[in-house]
Amino acid sequence: MTSTDAPPVGTTKLPDEGNVAAIVGDVVAERAGHLFGLMGNGNVHLISRLTRRGFPFTSARHESATVAMADGYYRATGDIAAATTTYGAGFTNAYTTLAEARIARIPLVLVVGDAPSTGPRFFDIEQSKAADAVGVVTLVATPDNAEAITHRAFDLALQTVQPVVLAIPYDLATAPPSEAATLEPLPVKPAWPAEPADVERIAGLLATAKRPLILGGRGVLLADAVAPLRDLGDRLGALFMTSVMAVNAFASPWDLGIAGGFTRRHRLEVARQADVVLVVGASQNLFQTRYGNLFPPTTTIIRVDNEPDPGNLPSAEYIRADIRPFLESLLSRTVAATTLTWRDQAPEVASPAFRSSRPSEDPTEFGPDGRLNPRAVVAALDRILPAERSVVMDGGHFIGWAPMYLSVPDPQAMILVGTAFQAIGIGFGSAAGVSVARPERTTVLVSGDGGGLMGLADFETFLRATRRGVIVVLNDSAYGAELHQYAVKGLHEEAMLIDEVDFAALGRALGSYGTKVRTLAELQQLQDWLAHHEEGVFVLDIAISQKVVADYMSESVAAKG
Repeated sequence: MTSTDAPPVGTTKLPDEGNVAAIVGDVVAERAGHLFGLMGNGNVHLISRLTRRGFPFTSARHESATVAMADGYYRATGDIAAATTTYGAGFTNAYTTLAEARIARIPLVLVVGDAPSTGPRFFDIEQSKAADAVGVVTLVATPDNAEAITHRAFDLALQTVQPVVLAIPYDLATAPPSEAATLEPLPVKPAWPAEPADVERIAGLLATAKRPLILGGRGVLLADAVAPLRDLGDRLGALFMTSVMAVNAFASPWDLGIAGGFTRRHRLEVARQADVVLVVGASQNLFQTRYGNLFPPTTTIIRVDNEPDPGNLPSAEYIRADIRPFLESLLSRTVAATTLTWRDQAPEVASPAFRSSRPSEDPTEFGPDGRLNPRAVVAALDRILPAERSVVMDGGHFIGWAPMYLSVPDPQAMILVGTAFQAIGIGFGSAAGVSVARPERTTVLVSGDGGGLMGLADFETFLRATRRGVIVVLNDSAYGAELHQYAVKGLHEEAMLIDEVDFAALGRALGSYGTKVRTLAELQQLQDWLAHHEEGVFVLDIAISQKVVADYMSESVAAKG
């Protein structure tokens, strides 16, 4: 039978059309670019409807990866995606990645099966209460609202920049539609106009600043306000910094890079000289502020955002305003500097040496235990890996190095997953979603051995979804975060250690290429593979030192005492 929306004349109606699941599926096809899922009793009709009509679908091997893939797809494109699981264990298996998406503020729609409308079975749980516990709204599709409620789910996700769960009760999935109900329109998101007095005052502060610094976050991207903020900095002769989710947004030689625990030390020394800092669209959480130590107490800090102030930086003045209108008003009141600016006084910031990935912090090849120094390894990879790349990181101690030494072409190419919820094991799924979203780029997944083993089910998913990729396992044979936080305090380390696993051998068993690396010279094997392969995945298992501690971890340990 051909793949069409309706059966040929004279045949019976297909089992995946003309019912609630089919209606939901048709709206998903209209609103999302891709569906990521794992089939089960609760969503089989939905998936069948979409795959029969040829809609792009990528199957996970564990439900955790369904949401992780949709999350990665959004982060890599800015376009909303959809995920789906069955009810019960399917839903709970995706709970960690749903929580990560909620805390990281990722708009996506998770379509799940649910208990029958007539009442729960002995194995059903109250999924909506579980979703509510992590702050996620659940909408329910029924015969009279299936089309409207599915549109509502996408509208709500986009408006709130949050995931939304759309539940299909088991007995209603195959129910025919009834007379459509009318839904009340979503409340309009309130506007926060710029107050002229605030604009004038901030313009005056910036004009008189000797060393102004502008720090842009993800909110600037969401507001499409990079251009006016960059223009403002250029007029002032200011230096720039960004949050991780806005890395390289300014595409400027005057950008000091990521603010916080991932700031290179020589750049941190320059940033701390700022006398006025304008923070736009960044939450200034503990990591962004290096536990409050990013700038000296004497620095004047102004935060502008259209979200409520989370109170992360009490010393900053907070102005609630819609970002782009505020910046346009501020730009209209700012004239180009006519005297020497900070850029004139610090020309080294734009020099190749200052911007090099070479690890001036600790350039030695090996750590004290004879295993590779991760700083030297990742800096070397920056010069080997294709420039047109997406860098995806799982959670764990190892995340301290890739954001410091690996450059990316734009903010949508630096993707940290798990950090919002402090989770590991999400990397393979997230990277698969990124590969689907940006197949023209080489997907570089950076993982630790602990998280890599936890998410092993979707190693195969990544290989299947990726046109060209490199998996970099920074393998310290340990749960590094726990080792550096607790073993140093005298806690017994047995449970913190992991027997050495060769991920390259695992990759080869699944059909990829790969090698174990114990010296920098052995990275030549990756370079040779890249020179001769336009497709495929190479797994680089790198034996890194347990004794080298990431800067952000040192800051965390010092702050906690």
